[in-house]
Amino acid sequence: MPHTLITVLLLIASNVFMTFAWYGHLKSLNTKPWIIAALISWGIALFEYLLQVPANRIGHQQAGLNIAQLKITQEIITLAVFAPFAVWYMKFKLDWNFLGAALCMVGAVIFIMRSKPAEPTDSSLLNGDVGGSGRVDHESRDTALHTEHNHRDQRTE
Repeated sequence: MPHTLITVLLLIASNVFMTFAWYGHLKSLNTKPWIIAALISWGIALFEYLLQVPANRIGHQQAGLNIAQLKITQEIITLAVFAPFAVWYMKFKLDWNFLGAALCMVGAVIFIMRSKPAEPTDSSLLNGDVGGSGRVDHESRDTALHTEHNHRDQRTE
């Protein structure tokens, strides 16, 4: 089975748990104290994470999806899972605004899936991270801050 398909299937399953954890208590536990609803939702969310974390790892490490592609895929799946949940479980009536929002998200998918991962810029030195290593080089950071400050001063003159 292709890694992208595995990622999508795991994200769909993860989203079913997430949707029930986030919204199911509004119907099924609405008379219980909020702390009970929170604890039950937290227990449901554990299963979401047990599926979501491997989905994102497989998607990133084996399917080659960048984090922006993973995020927008997650959002589309969330909408696809939420719509039937809202209609059938919560008895919510969808309207044209929901369709419009869905179409905007489809547009986001088209744009993000065409894009290449963003390359780091010189401004990434502002945080002092040397080559993405996670190490902070204070001299490089201070130089970058000084250079950025000088460029700002020149633009305002």
